[in-house]
Amino acid sequence: MTARTSWRAALAACAVLVLGVLAWAALAPLDVASRDELFEIPHGTYARRMAGDRVEILPDTIRLTLGVKDVLLLRNLDEVPQVFGPALIMPGQSFRLPFERASTYSFACTAHASGQMNVIVEPGPDGPWQTLRWRARQLMRRWA
Repeated sequence: MTARTSWRAALAACAVLVLGVLAWAALAPLDVASRDELFEIPHGTYARRMAGDRVEILPDTIRLTLGVKDVLLLRNLDEVPQVFGPALIMPGQSFRLPFERASTYSFACTAHASGQMNVIVEPGPDGPWQTLRWRARQLMRRWA
C-alpha cells in the first residue's frame, strides 16, 4: 500500500466517522434526565447587596427549549425571601415554573440586580436539521 493510498484510506475513515456522528446527532432522540433548568440564589446574596456589592447571580436572559428543558427551577438558598413574578420564594424553598408555549416572558425578580429578568422559551427541535442545530447550540453554550 502506498503512502498516497494510506492517506486516502485514513481520510475516508475520518469522513465516515464524522458523517456517523452527525447522523447520530441529527436522528437520535433528545433524552434529558430532567426537564428542569436550575438556578440557585446563593446564601448571603442579600447581605452582599446591602454591603454595596453588585451581585450578578442570575443571567439577564434565561433560554429554555420546549420538550427538552422547559421548566424553570429557582432555588432560594439565601436567608431572605425573593420575589419572582407573582411568586414569593421563602428561604430554603424552590419554585418550579413550567412553560407550554414558545415565547419571551418578562418577570420582576428581586434576586436580579436590575429587578427584571427575561425567559425566552424556544420551540423544541422538529426534525433532524433542527435537532442537529439544537445540539450544536448546546455545545457552544457550554464552551462559551
